Amino acid sequence: MSLLAVNAGSSSLKFSLYPLSGNSVTASILTGQFQGLEPHGTPQMSWQFEGKASTEALVSGADPFEESLARLRHLLASLSGLPPLRGIAHRVVHGGSLYRNSLVVDTDILDRLETLNSLAPLHQPHNLAGIRAFGQAFPDLPQIACFDTAYHATVPAQDYEFALPRTLTETGVRRYGFHGLSYQFIMGQLMARSSKAKGRVLMAHLGNGASLCGALNGSSQTTTMGLSALDGLIMGTRSGSLDAGVLLYLLEQGWTHDRLQTLLYKESGLLGISGLSADMRKLRQSDNPQARHAIELFTHRIIREAGAMTSCLQGLDVIAFSGGIGEHDTALRHDVGKALGWLGVNIDADLNGKATGDQVMAIHAPESRIEVWVIPTDEGFVAATEAARLLA
Repeated sequence: MSLLAVNAGSSSLKFSLYPLSGNSVTASILTGQFQGLEPHGTPQMSWQFEGKASTEALVSGADPFEESLARLRHLLASLSGLPPLRGIAHRVVHGGSLYRNSLVVDTDILDRLETLNSLAPLHQPHNLAGIRAFGQAFPDLPQIACFDTAYHATVPAQDYEFALPRTLTETGVRRYGFHGLSYQFIMGQLMARSSKAKGRVLMAHLGNGASLCGALNGSSQTTTMGLSALDGLIMGTRSGSLDAGVLLYLLEQGWTHDRLQTLLYKESGLLGISGLSADMRKLRQSDNPQARHAIELFTHRIIREAGAMTSCLQGLDVIAFSGGIGEHDTALRHDVGKALGWLGVNIDADLNGKATGDQVMAIHAPESRIEVWVIPTDEGFVAATEAARLLA
């Protein structure tokens, strides 16, 4: 048997197939994604199986997402040697205070999860639409929701509470944290490789969405994201931490809810600062001063928040970089390591240059007091593992 892990977004659908060995998940044998599913997009499908890669365009229909599901079903049926499906695991960004563990979903659970859509408007509605669509396409298979917020259920109250009236806190207005599936995978990789992994660990998931997590004995203790996926670090198009007075000021200027939401989620971050792009690779290649300025602000925020988390952990033993930027941006890892040199971080330049995100690598120099790792994340593996546990 096998488990299919999927991540449904606004313009993409990523999938990975994980065989089961008993009740345990093994490495994926099929990975792929559909891109260009947004209105007026150019839909295409790409996948890898047994060392072979394929990319093909989709005939743009009335509903590219439905077409993607049909093509995925055809792909699963046409590839020889694939073990039959036992269930489908879905990444769901926000479980709120309702759900702190993965679970098999039904219509009532989906309806409750939809009440959290406004807290993660870039992700949650599409995650849930994906579950409903897969439930119709694969009606005989259980659909499992795996929450990005779940890993942070161990964060203590002094870190997750806002300084608001208790009546609001008790209704669920608090910090939750995200990227939990990624952090769970990173921690598992560290536990298997480092004797210091049960100590004070700082994990950096840096991509279009970006956050830090401080863990102790494998459990989350503090993280940069909050009630929504807006808080903390600067991101591709999201603002990160912002004085709430800015929003009050803009409301006084006549800004509406929808205009503010677009500003904070889609027009800020690296894109807003640079005026050029949300893609770190493009900013690195640009000679525009604003591109350099955006990179400097992004890096500074990581360094600042890393210092705060180190204080909360009462020291630091391990740093792990992950996510698209964390896995591939050599310069960023160098700059962050250099700024944290006062803690005892010493990154080996040669090892750092060889870390390209295709394998787990330690990049610290022998004399470094703190271990530094680059760990390509695999959220699908964690989702499939959670599903296997539930279905065992």
